[in-house]
Amino acid sequence: MRLIFSFLLLVLFFGTSRLYSQQEVVIADTTFVNLKDYSADFVYDMKYATEDNFLKAKVYDCAECFLRLKTVKALVKANTKFIKKGYRIQLFDCYRPLDIQKRMWQIVSNPDYVADPAKGSIHNRGGAVDITLVDTDGKQLDMGTPFDFFGPEASHNFDNLPDEVKKNRILLKRIMQKSGFVSFDSEWWHYNLKNAAKEKVSNTKWLCN
Repeated sequence: MRLIFSFLLLVLFFGTSRLYSQQEVVIADTTFVNLKDYSADFVYDMKYATEDNFLKAKVYDCAECFLRLKTVKALVKANTKFIKKGYRIQLFDCYRPLDIQKRMWQIVSNPDYVADPAKGSIHNRGGAVDITLVDTDGKQLDMGTPFDFFGPEASHNFDNLPDEVKKNRILLKRIMQKSGFVSFDSEWWHYNLKNAAKEKVSNTKWLCN
């Protein structure tokens, strides 16, 4: 009888421990996570971790792509579709802590170029990405303008473009929309997760290795 009781205690203990372990790995969709921990299939060119950007200043301490988990899930879904067509997503920018937004605003205090940190942007909410596509050789597809080009040519509505550019933009937009994102009219590279504006502006930071 004592052996049976001891066995039942062991079953109860290990069963409960397993339950706790399963609960511990559950991550809320709004949690900030590193995209690299969820997929190795992306290409990175994190512009604001360098001086190769319109600010001409490095504003990130290191090049990492953090997003809310639900944004990561949608982005991985989109990238899987692109990979089947022979392309991959290349990232220019992801989540942007509010302190970084303030730093950018100090450099360029113009709402036509930088979102006012008093209001915050979808980047500050972990629901926006700036992206393009690369082919199997890592070459960027021609999108008509560079990233962060502030002119009418960067708009989705600009029609005076070569057919190849139009085709590439349509491909990017179509798959991103099917994967749960919405486009930003004036910037072909900018995509917001649907309903991301409902999230709070965040100043969550990540550690640099």
